[in-house]
Amino acid sequence: MAHRFFFRCITFFLSFFLIGSVVWSQDLADIQRAGVLRHLAIPYANFYTGQGDGLDVELIQGFAKELGVRYELVETSWTTVFGDLTGRNAKRNGKNAEALNAVPVRGDLVANGMTILDWRTQVVDFSIPTFPSGVWLIARADSSLTPITPTGNQLQDIKLVRAQLAHHGVLALADTCLDPGLYGMDSTGAVVKLQPRGRKLNEMIPAILNHDAESTLLDVPDALIALERWPGLIKVIGPISKHQLMGVAFRKDSPDLKAAFNKYFQRIKKDGTYTEMVRKYYPAVFRYSADFFK
Repeated sequence: MAHRFFFRCITFFLSFFLIGSVVWSQDLADIQRAGVLRHLAIPYANFYTGQGDGLDVELIQGFAKELGVRYELVETSWTTVFGDLTGRNAKRNGKNAEALNAVPVRGDLVANGMTILDWRTQVVDFSIPTFPSGVWLIARADSSLTPITPTGNQLQDIKLVRAQLAHHGVLALADTCLDPGLYGMDSTGAVVKLQPRGRKLNEMIPAILNHDAESTLLDVPDALIALERWPGLIKVIGPISKHQLMGVAFRKDSPDLKAAFNKYFQRIKKDGTYTEMVRKYYPAVFRYSADFFK
């Protein structure tokens, strides 16, 4: 009996060690000693183009320079990003986060226009907001869906959009800011079509132009780019979500790194450096959210 108990204890502690061995505890001092800051990024709009540049690439390159370390870009995906940062994959389960399998850590922070959502804050800590966002309904120009006339009341505008959705096809993407479960889409009567997990957010507009559906959920930054890229082919129906914010994600055991980033970001926002970065990649955003950048 004692032998069996001892064996179970050894098994438990060995399992704990093996799982814990992939979890990475590394804060600012460790990164400075290592001499490199690993930037996890998912190809997404103009935050990270997938070609080695983008707003968040410049932002984190500047942060690495401020820390006096080498910058390293590490590409990831929406399904693996939290595991690559924390050592354990995660996904949304209702209103909460669900921890999944343990994996090796590959980066020190995530910056690619990540929306600050309640379930994500259970997994990571976010910086102060770096970009304004929200989710709109975008439709093909030939769709019978009609752009709303803004009322000045955001909740009323959302209701007007939702009232049109019954029997209309809407593309969505699980475990991203376009997850239909975040916005109660099942109660609208819309025909929600979840896209494959490997689909990128910037592929949603080409999908509706290909007649996969007549409309899609789309975040504001991507929508602004899409309106410039496909003029006359798509239209904004109106908001699906309240105003949202984006930020840089950190492991919960990296408070010093997060604090250093917040200090850096506040400085470049105040001196105009960040505004010039944004103007380079998202010039249209100043027509919609100019107050955020003041």
